[in-house]
Amino acid sequence: MLDIRGLTKRYQGSADGRPAVVTALDDVSVSVAAGEYVAVQGPSGCGKSTLLLAAGGLLAPSAGSVSFNGQDVYALTPEARARWRAESIGFVFQQFQLIPYLSVADNVLAPTLAQPLADGRARALALLQRFGLTHRHDHVPAALSTGEQQRVALARALLHRPRLLLCDEPTGNLDDDSARAVWECLAEFHRGGGAILLVTHDAGAAAKTQRVVRLARKEDQPCPSAQRVGSRAVR
Repeated sequence: MLDIRGLTKRYQGSADGRPAVVTALDDVSVSVAAGEYVAVQGPSGCGKSTLLLAAGGLLAPSAGSVSFNGQDVYALTPEARARWRAESIGFVFQQFQLIPYLSVADNVLAPTLAQPLADGRARALALLQRFGLTHRHDHVPAALSTGEQQRVALARALLHRPRLLLCDEPTGNLDDDSARAVWECLAEFHRGGGAILLVTHDAGAAAKTQRVVRLARKEDQPCPSAQRVGSRAVR
C-alpha cells in the first residue's frame, strides 16, 4: 500500500560560516502492506520523523519516491495531496498538534476542512464518547491532561476512517496508564484491518508490531562544502 523508494532528504544550511548540506535521510526504502503493522526504530536524530512526514505527503523528498496504492504522492497537486491525506492517512504525533483555540470537538473535526464528511460531527462525538471524552467536547486543549490530549489526537486521526496511521512516538509524553490506552486503540485499529507505520526508539513499543525496520546512522563524511549525517534503512 505504502511504498517508499530511495528516499533522500537534504537541507541547505551552514557550518563554520560556510555553506553546507545536511542529509537527513539517504536512500531509504520502506514498504507497508495493507493491514500491516510496521515499526521504524533508530537513535535520535537519524531521520525517523522526517521519514514519517515524507510518507504522509507533508515533506517533499530531495530524491526518491513515495507511492500509495501505486499513486506517486508528490505527483499530486497540493490540493489533491491534502484531500488524499484527509481521506487515507491519520497522523498521531508525540506533541499532539492540537489547535489551541479550538474546542476538543472542533479539533477532531479539523480534517474536514480538507475533505468534508457528511456525518462528521456525529462521528466526532461518537469517537469522543469511545475515548471517554464526551464531557470534554467543548473544552480547549489546555484544559486537558496530556493523556486526554493524545486521545483527542487519536480521535482526529480516525475521523475519516483512514487506511493507514502514521504514528510518531505516540506515547512518548504519556504516563503508563495513558500509554496503555493508546496502545489498545492502535491494536484495535490494526485488528480492524488498518495499517500502521510507527516511529519509535522504544524497543518495547516496536515489539508490539509485526515487523521492524531500523534506521542506521552513517558515519559523518566531511567534504569541502557538505556535512553528511544521513541514515539508511536496515531490515
